[in-house]
Amino acid sequence: MPVKNRFAELLPEISGWRRDIHRHPELLYETHRTSALVTEKLREFGCDEVIGGIGRTGVVGVIRGRSNGSGRTIGLRADMDALPIQEDTGLDYASGTPGAMHACGHDGHTAMLLGAAKYLCETRNFDGTAVAIFQPAEEGGGGGREMCEDGLMDRFGIDEVYGMHNWPGRPVGSFAIRPGAFFAATDVFRIEFEGRGGHAAKPQETVDTVVMASQAVVALQTVVSRNADPVDRLVVSVTSFETSSTTFNVIPQTVKLKGTVRTLSPGMRDLAEDRITSICEGIASVFGGTVKVVYDRNYPVMANSETETGYAADVARLVSGGCDDAPYVMGGEDFAFMLEARPGAYILVGNGETAPVHHPQYNFNDETIPAGCSWYAQMVESRLPAA
Repeated sequence: MPVKNRFAELLPEISGWRRDIHRHPELLYETHRTSALVTEKLREFGCDEVIGGIGRTGVVGVIRGRSNGSGRTIGLRADMDALPIQEDTGLDYASGTPGAMHACGHDGHTAMLLGAAKYLCETRNFDGTAVAIFQPAEEGGGGGREMCEDGLMDRFGIDEVYGMHNWPGRPVGSFAIRPGAFFAATDVFRIEFEGRGGHAAKPQETVDTVVMASQAVVALQTVVSRNADPVDRLVVSVTSFETSSTTFNVIPQTVKLKGTVRTLSPGMRDLAEDRITSICEGIASVFGGTVKVVYDRNYPVMANSETETGYAADVARLVSGGCDDAPYVMGGEDFAFMLEARPGAYILVGNGETAPVHHPQYNFNDETIPAGCSWYAQMVESRLPAA
């Protein structure tokens, strides 16, 4: 089965929703306008239930099939939030909100799931229940965790859950997926060295935190090169170096470092936390200072269920004629929380030769919409075949 013809007919309408959302980006849980638009559309389509306020500003639409002999429920998830980036596309529908833009394609994800919901409400050619999940705060806010903690899975009786992300650089409408660990766990660390500040002309009277922190930046690279198994995957990045001094002639009392750690296994995650702490404590001790290390475990590894990955790939082949093996991705994805709660899978859909995600010139490719909508809708029809 190729892309469903209905989505080719709906493309101008769905693109219009997408561009409206793009023009009005909202960050984290502040997706009030987007959530209201989603709620309005789901009610207009004829969803059997439309519930807001799940995970603060999340929205859920319930669509019942023509029959329910299976008693099963399939969840489909899209994220709604934008990024704190100043858009630089020059599009006529570019962001009207300074310092915010849809630089990751969540406007497209939301529009595609809305399109699938419209189709499923029209046809109801399945046996069971489909639940369309519109999630806030994927970009660092843990909205997936919040929706699960708000009872998403149990309240709606979800048996399997599926998600999708557009992927620049892949041909438009093509798909790729992998079973097991797929997107990395993403942790953050904050390190504060304290010494004894003083005049730069009298370094012997100080305990130099710049030297300590500089040694730490270099030494932390050995966590990957000398502590981690070379065949496992680990990224340690120091991304911020801030001193308490802003002048040329003062050795600062404190220096703060920030960074991220990305891993694909629990053992590597434990190793990274332990070694970062030990290395910094050792450096502080050697130089006569002190250090405070805060290591926060953020998103877990996003791991696709083996069986459900096969289902998702089969549907992708129905829609586009093929499905490639996806590489590991060291970025994070909070759909991980939903996959910890229920079996399911997450798939990539090609966005063509566009700027990469999280770039000020990125734009979701509307030509991707028919394939994405078809995959969402066909997941329901394939997993809940009409009696």
